[in-house]
Amino acid sequence: MSKTDFTELKALLSTPKKIAIVAHKSPDGDAIGSSLGLYHYLVWKGHKVEVIMPNDYPTFLKWMPGNDKIVLHEGNEKNAEALINEAEILFCLDFNTPSRAFGLEDVLRNSNNVKVMIDHHPQPDGFVDFMLSDTSSCSTAQLIHRFAALMGDEIPNKESGECLYCGIMTDSGGFRFPSVTSETHRIVADLLDLGVKHDEVYNLVNSASSEHRLRLLGYCIDDKLEVLSQYGTAFISLSMEEKKRFHFQSGDTEGTVNYPLSIEGVNFSAIFIESDDIVKISFRSIGDFDVNQFSRDNFEGGGHRNAAGGKSDLSLQETIDKFVGLLPKYADKLK
Repeated sequence: MSKTDFTELKALLSTPKKIAIVAHKSPDGDAIGSSLGLYHYLVWKGHKVEVIMPNDYPTFLKWMPGNDKIVLHEGNEKNAEALINEAEILFCLDFNTPSRAFGLEDVLRNSNNVKVMIDHHPQPDGFVDFMLSDTSSCSTAQLIHRFAALMGDEIPNKESGECLYCGIMTDSGGFRFPSVTSETHRIVADLLDLGVKHDEVYNLVNSASSEHRLRLLGYCIDDKLEVLSQYGTAFISLSMEEKKRFHFQSGDTEGTVNYPLSIEGVNFSAIFIESDDIVKISFRSIGDFDVNQFSRDNFEGGGHRNAAGGKSDLSLQETIDKFVGLLPKYADKLK
């Protein structure tokens, strides 16, 4: 049973420890931001800290202080797994079950260390010793700020603050999502007081597109957008050939799934991206339609009420056909 009282953990962290931080596969702004934000805080407290990611992540997230310290598991498996196994304390950030750290699942379950989960996704797996889980939080980065407070500290420096601000900004949709609360803005105020410049962080994340990425976005909107107005739904799909045509790199479709939601009457959006062996899917909604449950029920995924992911072992067209075929079942909830 995971503990939610952090008194023992606070005592453990009162003396220097070897610590590893791991986030989920295909890490996004919150995964990287919360991990590096925690990294700077723990280093400030005198700990030896390693940050391990299952695989690579978009270029527009690589400006964050401490990015050069991140060890990728993919292609460097032996070293990354050794760092996890050697750690006395293991922090699992922005995921709630080991399978989300694809490729590291067995290592996480079997490593003989004190495990701590800090996360905001529903239905957490109790594989850890200590758990800070709050589904009402807009981001895991927001919870890192809360974690420091539970340890009796404040976020110590601008480096940590910039990373946490990036995590909060990206996972809250630029502070647009309902999960943004007064606590979110009080935390942001603390980060700005540390010297974080919100306009600079925004530009580093959103104004670093390659020409190919911008042209791909235009293609998605102009050529690939399909609107099913009778179900308040729109979707975009990309094949392997189309990805090749636009020199696709990890992160190039980040945020694309949100654009159809700007169409009047559309409250459910999806994007289907063909990969070597599966079709990766992202779902977004506005209002009451629960894409977390929709993805869990139909596409082996999950996430949040209004933002979730999934996958399909079918072909791209078969996956789209399955998706469209499901919509009549949800017609009443989508209108």
